[in-house]
Amino acid sequence: MQRHLATLADWESQEIWETLELAAHLKRELRGGISHQQVMCGKTLAMVFQKPSLRTRVSFEVGMNQLGGQALYLGPDEIKLGQRETTEDIAIVLSGYVDGIMARVFGHDVIEELAKYATVPVINGLSDLYHPCQALGDMLTIWERKRVLEGLKLTFLGDGNNVAHSLIMACAKLGLSFRIACPEGHEPNEQVMAQARALGGTVDVLHDPREAARGADILYTDVWASMGQEAEASQRAHAFQGFTLDKALIHEAAQGCMVLHCLPAHYDEEITYEASRDPASAIFEQAENRLHAQKGVLARLMG
Repeated sequence: MQRHLATLADWESQEIWETLELAAHLKRELRGGISHQQVMCGKTLAMVFQKPSLRTRVSFEVGMNQLGGQALYLGPDEIKLGQRETTEDIAIVLSGYVDGIMARVFGHDVIEELAKYATVPVINGLSDLYHPCQALGDMLTIWERKRVLEGLKLTFLGDGNNVAHSLIMACAKLGLSFRIACPEGHEPNEQVMAQARALGGTVDVLHDPREAARGADILYTDVWASMGQEAEASQRAHAFQGFTLDKALIHEAAQGCMVLHCLPAHYDEEITYEASRDPASAIFEQAENRLHAQKGVLARLMG
C-alpha cells in the first residue's frame, strides 16, 4: 500500500477503489450516527498551507475531528517552506511531532520533497500540477449518482490545470474516458496525458466546447485563472470566451448528465449561475464529498 498521496498516478486502481469504498462507508455511518472517534484517537495531522483555502482546510480539520484526531494549521507565514528552513528539515522535524502531513502548495516538487524525507504519510492537498484529493471527491460524487464509473464520458471545459491532471489520472485508473475542451495553448501537460494513455486511458483534446459536450455523462469546469495566475485573468477571460458551461451545453450532453465544479465559482465566467443550480448540478454534493473522500485517505494512510 502507498504511504503517501502525491498523485493518483502512484496508486493502483484497487487502492483508489478501496479508498472510495471506505469513504462511502464512513459517510453512511456518520449519517447513521455511528462514531469513528477511535480511528485517529491520539493522532495529529499537520496542515501546511502556502495557498489559502476554504474546502481543503475545513474538510481536513473536520475530518480529523470526526475520526478522533486533531489537525494543526500551519499557515504561509509560520513555516515559509524552503525559505526560513529547508523543506527537507521541515519534513524531518514534523515527522517527529505528528502522524501525517497534508500540504497545499505551489510547486509539486515541494510535495515530492516532503514525501521523500518525511517518515509519516504526506498528502497532497493541492499543488500546481495535481489535486488528487479533489479528484477522489469527484469520483465519489459521480459514483453515488451514477452507481458506476467504468465507461462514463467526462468532459472538462477549461484550462489544462492541476484539477484536469488529477481527473485525467482518476479516469485512466477507473475506466472513464476523459475529454477536454480548451483554447489552443491551454492543453493539459503532455507528460500527464502520455502517462494516462500508457495506462490505457482515453484522453482527447478538443477546442470546440459544443463538440466536447456532446454525449458527455459528466460536464466539469473550473476557474479560468487559478491562484498565482491573477495577472493573467483578463487575458484568460478573453481566450476562454465561448467556453462557459451553460444550459445550452447541458442540453448537448447525454441525458441524465451531471454538472461538476470544484469551486470557488466565478459565475458567468466558466459557469452560469443557472447551470450551477440546474437539477443536473452536483457541485455542493461534490464539495461535501471532499470531506468524506479525505477521511477515506486519512483512515487508509494514518488509521
